[in-house]
Amino acid sequence: MRLSTGLSLCVLYATVRTATTPYQEYILAPPSRTVRPVSIFRQHGSIQSPEVLLTSQDQDAGSYLTLGGYNASVTYDFGKNIAGWVNFDTSSQSGSVGITFSESSLWVSSAASDATADSGLDAPLVFNLSRSNHYEAPQNKERGAFRYLTVVNLGNTKVTLDDLWVHFTAMPHWADDSLRNYSGWFHSNDEQLNRIWYAGAYTNQLVTIDPTRGDALNYIGVISSGSLVNGTLDWWLNTTITNGTSALTDGAKRDRLVWSGDMSIAVPGIALTTFDLISVRNSLDSLFVLQNSNGMLPYAGYPFNELGVVSFTYHLYALIGVANFYLYSGDKAYLDGKWSAWKLGMEWTVQQIDSTGLANITAPSDWLRFGMGGHNIEANSILYYTLALGVTLATDEDDPPAASRYAQLASSIQSAAIPLLWQPSVGLFRDNETTTLAPQDGNAWAIKSGLVTNASQIVAISQALQARWGPYGAPAPEAADAVSPFISGFELEAHFMANRTAAALALVRQMWGDFMLDDPRMTNSTFIEGYSVTGALHYAPYSNDARISHAHGWATGPTSSLTTFVGGIQLLSDAGATWTIVPQPGDLTDVDTGFSTTKGTFSSKWSNSDNSFRLLISTPKGTKGTIGIPLPRKHGKALLRQGKGRAEVVHGDSTGRYWIKDLSGGDYEIVANAL
Repeated sequence: MRLSTGLSLCVLYATVRTATTPYQEYILAPPSRTVRPVSIFRQHGSIQSPEVLLTSQDQDAGSYLTLGGYNASVTYDFGKNIAGWVNFDTSSQSGSVGITFSESSLWVSSAASDATADSGLDAPLVFNLSRSNHYEAPQNKERGAFRYLTVVNLGNTKVTLDDLWVHFTAMPHWADDSLRNYSGWFHSNDEQLNRIWYAGAYTNQLVTIDPTRGDALNYIGVISSGSLVNGTLDWWLNTTITNGTSALTDGAKRDRLVWSGDMSIAVPGIALTTFDLISVRNSLDSLFVLQNSNGMLPYAGYPFNELGVVSFTYHLYALIGVANFYLYSGDKAYLDGKWSAWKLGMEWTVQQIDSTGLANITAPSDWLRFGMGGHNIEANSILYYTLALGVTLATDEDDPPAASRYAQLASSIQSAAIPLLWQPSVGLFRDNETTTLAPQDGNAWAIKSGLVTNASQIVAISQALQARWGPYGAPAPEAADAVSPFISGFELEAHFMANRTAAALALVRQMWGDFMLDDPRMTNSTFIEGYSVTGALHYAPYSNDARISHAHGWATGPTSSLTTFVGGIQLLSDAGATWTIVPQPGDLTDVDTGFSTTKGTFSSKWSNSDNSFRLLISTPKGTKGTIGIPLPRKHGKALLRQGKGRAEVVHGDSTGRYWIKDLSGGDYEIVANAL
């Protein structure tokens, strides 16, 4: 891959970052790259003074941890998931120290770290001491994610540690003291929702890595789920996966690869929190440089692409990635440069459409779900969505033939999919015409994509999906007993789009809050890749539970949804040239959210009671948009006042909203009082 500095882009995207963003107390990113543990999780054997290595302790001369003999160990808790190189100082002249890592408390051990391979556990990081000195992990031994770090004496004589810390490596292109400089914010009267929003933002920071230390799948093709592993496995990070100095990947511990599907959830969250679009661009570029001459884009980036796996849906996600990047960045030059490749990619896609008007899927690979194939509702809904994006992009590219063709193809899909795959008796689409299985992914995407436009049908799908929830969240029956935070992110959007705000907020609280954030087996700071409907930290596509990633960008859907739907701020065109602000209060009484793009700052601050709804918004000069203000108690009419103007009686639509259109960018205050 040809290297490119992208300096002008870095400057462009960095201009929206600010250190004065409100609600800094919720940000989980550290204030510097030197991170120390905050508590002791476990200790074993002959131990003295383990507390001296905690961040709360002064590092006094003469204070040190003593590991008294073989296998004596202390497990330190950093209080949140972190990433980086371990460092320590010792006054011991000889001995051997082992370090192990784990994201979850389930896999804390002095003998092994949690896993990156399909079988087995990762080996300890071993330091053989030859003199009192400072020791640090080699570059290729960066650990991509861990909350727990265990120090163990591997020798027969006591060893001492005078200091212990980790050099935090996520977001490598940001200055050491700017990791908390968000451009977006969210706050509500629900503390759990606030924590969820910021945990999603932090997860996306953790999965943003130095691209020269990508690819944690060291044993792919060598060790499988059925392999018998004796002992532990060595591990390392030394593969360059993209150009530039940062890359957005799927997971912090693993895979540390570029996956376009994961980006479809992560990118909106990034745009609304850190605006780290240069990392997004580096990762998108790494996929398009691998585009086949027939237009097909890879299932995943280098080096996974060398396996030759084909995925219809992930091909589409790469095309969606370009549209998302353009939407949030407003970078027309980027779109211009990608347009030919984008159209070529779409041509490969539409070749899969048969005489039914639907794409017939022959490639089984997707998000590790089972049974992908045929006239699949998920794949065709995503294709419909991508074609609709293509109409918008083609219009901006002044390409009327492409816009017209994409619109016609989308219409054909819509006309064919609903009568063939809709199951009115269950209120859900079936996976394809050969089964009655009603998948989570296809039904969520049928709403998100706009394939379904009938309001009662949209509500029916939302209700049927909610009826299947278990105590740990929304199931994905197309992946056995899996709960997929990835697909549940799309389901979350579907509930909001159905105007079923109570259901959406209930899912966020139950799944992301009570379980994914607050369960003691979780990191309590980042979001897990997947798990079982039983609450077991087992993900159906894997047989090795220890390899599950606890920091996965595809699990961060609530971060963008809370700003987009609860706050109501939706960008409609490049960097917010046009926008809507349509709050969905649900049971909340107060929300304050916003973010910045290259056009300026967008914010929505509202308060809600039985008798009044007050909205303060700010949008950049030169933009234009629409406000949909919810009337108190969803009454058909209310007394509305804009700013200091005279109040007037207004009438709401069927959703209980009053619409104010063609507003120029600026600051507005609108109050609706019940009548």
